[in-house]
Amino acid sequence: MAENQDGQEKTEEPTSKRKEDSRRDGEVARSKELSTTVLLLAAGMALLVFGAWMGNKALDIFAYNFDLTRHDVTTHDAMFKHFTVSVWHAIGVVLPFLIVLFVVGALSQIVVGGWNLTAKALIPKFSKLNPISGIKRIFSKNSLVEFVKSVAKVLLVGVTSFIIIWGLKEEFATLGAMALEPAIAKGSYLIIWSFLAISLSLIIVVLIDVPWQLHQHNEKLKMTRQEVKDEYKNTEGKPEVKSRIRRMQMEMAQRRMMADVPSADVVITNPTHYAVALKYDESGNGAPRVVAKGQDQIAAKIREIADHYQVPVLQLPPLSRAIYFSTEIGDEIPHALFMAVAQVLAYVFQLKQYKSGKARKPDAPKKVEVPPDLDPESS
Repeated sequence: MAENQDGQEKTEEPTSKRKEDSRRDGEVARSKELSTTVLLLAAGMALLVFGAWMGNKALDIFAYNFDLTRHDVTTHDAMFKHFTVSVWHAIGVVLPFLIVLFVVGALSQIVVGGWNLTAKALIPKFSKLNPISGIKRIFSKNSLVEFVKSVAKVLLVGVTSFIIIWGLKEEFATLGAMALEPAIAKGSYLIIWSFLAISLSLIIVVLIDVPWQLHQHNEKLKMTRQEVKDEYKNTEGKPEVKSRIRRMQMEMAQRRMMADVPSADVVITNPTHYAVALKYDESGNGAPRVVAKGQDQIAAKIREIADHYQVPVLQLPPLSRAIYFSTEIGDEIPHALFMAVAQVLAYVFQLKQYKSGKARKPDAPKKVEVPPDLDPESS
């Protein structure tokens, strides 16, 4: 199990901050075997696609270089021009091939560890020059895995090469009886396909290396319990972090509160400054509960949601203020407000009866009795 410099065991999974700091320092999981194998396969495929064209262009360049007059050979400017043209033609021949390799090589880096560019990764780490650390790395588990991978690659390449050569021995033998141009074309074709087959065999090593690199990177980032505690103190203790957490908690609580407004039986308003939403469970023995409350903008949002979901909205300023200041969300209204709220709920019940066609339209209560000590604005 991994240990830190103090000898403490790293038993805790890395936190998100630890992972972010690691990426910022340029430390991400990478698989060299994956990148190498993908590049080899891309090179083989590119040769299959561009090989014939590149071969013909190369022959044209050779022919151009041998097509020299006596004047060209004896004139410096003519030879320099001839050389420049040849170089540009050669660049044009290999450029598509190089572009393919560059793009594939860049994309292969994203597969494991993602895209990560940072200047810190370029800064040399002098700790790697420590001879004691170097000896530890030589005899580490990672070195053993690297040795096993190297042996596996040698065996895979050797066995695959033997199988290919043995299987194509007759094809290669017929090349000597063919004319030069078709022999070169067929030989190139056989060599490229053999190269692709050998490269494909290395996928076995890739399937071992990728999970290993991810595991090793995670093990490297693991933390001791003390490191986790220290990180929590350093981050959660910062005023800006505390403020952000409180803000997020308030936003989450507000979203939950707003989600309960459609299920309310009635919303009582000030009408603009305060709004409280009440719900009464007729099957229970408890008193009505406050499912949402708010001031100003939040109050306006509560009224908006209530209107949208056809929840009755009553303008009873003293009662709305009394409930707002005396009762928290989720709590039952105080006993002193039972009579006032009962009048409101009676109206709501009659309104439901009216909407179902079972009663006449009730008159909304204009005023209810609220104890002065519960209304902060009572004179």
